Amino acid sequence: MILKGRKVMGGYAEGEALVSAEPVSFYGGVDPVTGYVTEPGHCCCGENITGKVFVFPTGKGSTVGSYVIYRMKKLGTAPAAIINVETEAILATGCVISDVPLVDKLDRDPLKVIKNGMKVKVNADEGVVEVID
Repeated sequence: MILKGRKVMGGYAEGEALVSAEPVSFYGGVDPVTGYVTEPGHCCCGENITGKVFVFPTGKGSTVGSYVIYRMKKLGTAPAAIINVETEAILATGCVISDVPLVDKLDRDPLKVIKNGMKVKVNADEGVVEVID
């Protein structure tokens, strides 16, 4: 399945999908040292995003979240790529300064067509996502 959307931060990555139906805050919601989602009550609490193609509606929270993504990249705990329904400025900034591919506004809702564990290839330069069942 090929999905087309908008490039927010270019690059290429592939990996296993981790899908969250809920917005994500990288500041206080993700442990940058381990890569685990730590926000109590979050649907992905206890899941590790390291090296995954992380799919979620949008970011939320403090501007410090941008720097958390940067720290994760330096520590090797960042996601391989991020796919959003619609991204926001904090997340976009974090991906730009960290060189994490980011796409959004796909022609199909990624939360409905991408499932946990699917292999996903993200060509953010072209705004193309390939989902392999």
